[in-house]
Amino acid sequence: MEDNTKKIKSAIRDIADFPKKGIIFRDITTAIKDKDVLKIIIDELYEKFKDKKIDYIAGIEARGFIFGMPLAYKLNCGFIPIRKPNKLPAEVISQSYDLEYGSDKIEIHKDALKKDDRVLIVDDLLATGGTAQAAVKLISKVANTVGVAFVIELEDLKGRDKFDDDIEVVSLVKY
Repeated sequence: MEDNTKKIKSAIRDIADFPKKGIIFRDITTAIKDKDVLKIIIDELYEKFKDKKIDYIAGIEARGFIFGMPLAYKLNCGFIPIRKPNKLPAEVISQSYDLEYGSDKIEIHKDALKKDDRVLIVDDLLATGGTAQAAVKLISKVANTVGVAFVIELEDLKGRDKFDDDIEVVSLVKY
């Protein structure tokens, strides 16, 4: 894994002062355009969760879709999109969460999951953990959240601390 971590990290482009001065943006587009690195990312996530009896991957819009779909295929399970408001055509359940200035909401279709379903939530980046924590609350309204998986974790923002001990938190590279 350590060699793979180095390969993934070296494929992620750092962009200084984006979206504002003082921020280093971790750009995954350079990693996913490399077929070998993309394969490593999906294979590593698969290895972490292959024995967890996952029924569904829930990918957080939009970059969670990028990693969630191939992981769902490899784990032989379904995929549930977690969307921003007013993007899903059928009846939804939603979860609000606070942002630095204001609030936001995420949604899934009301009929997407059943009580005993086991769900893994996937996104590209764990920063403060607000969106992912909201996703856990949303999924947990109707099913069982097995864990949350990320490609990147920004450790100094302590997003991992927002999750209960019974939620497995996995990230492949840490900054």
